Amino acid sequence: MAEKSRKPTRAATRKTKILDAINAYDALVILKALASEDKSIAKRIEQIALEHLRNVDIESVASEVCIVLNSIEVEDLWDQSGSTRYGYVHPVDRAWEMFEDSLEPFTTELNRYLDLSLHNEARDYCMGILKGIRQFDEESTSQFKDWAEDAPGELFDRILDDWKKACKIPEHLQEMEEFIQQGLTDDDSSETS
Repeated sequence: MAEKSRKPTRAATRKTKILDAINAYDALVILKALASEDKSIAKRIEQIALEHLRNVDIESVASEVCIVLNSIEVEDLWDQSGSTRYGYVHPVDRAWEMFEDSLEPFTTELNRYLDLSLHNEARDYCMGILKGIRQFDEESTSQFKDWAEDAPGELFDRILDDWKKACKIPEHLQEMEEFIQQGLTDDDSSETS
């Protein structure tokens, strides 16, 4: 005799819909409420959060950075620069601002890793940001890049310097130097071949 498939009960369906329907803010409020009610749940939440945060992939971060920078439209630059009712905005100045604004979510995330003392992850995340900037600088054919010509190099240096100031681990500083030198060696060797 074939077993009949069971339909989910209304209560189960409603619970699933509620979980699927909550937004990030609702989830945070619920998570904090659960953590405050039960210390073992709070400890488990922290473990899961750390597992999630420790999953930093340099290549993924680099790819995201490069995609975000490549998505800046030169038409937006033109719309936001030149003569405005507040005065004149030079396109190069606005291009710099747009470049910095595009990197802000990444630098904010890097600072979060530093604030949480997740030093390995901060190093890897910084490497990803730097690699993404370098990829954009070397590979992008976007018209926007022509207006922000010096921005990639200068922001690369600024982000690296800020990370170095926050990093207190000599091995990490050395690993970053080797990472950067290896990248420069790879780039130089491809140009001379």
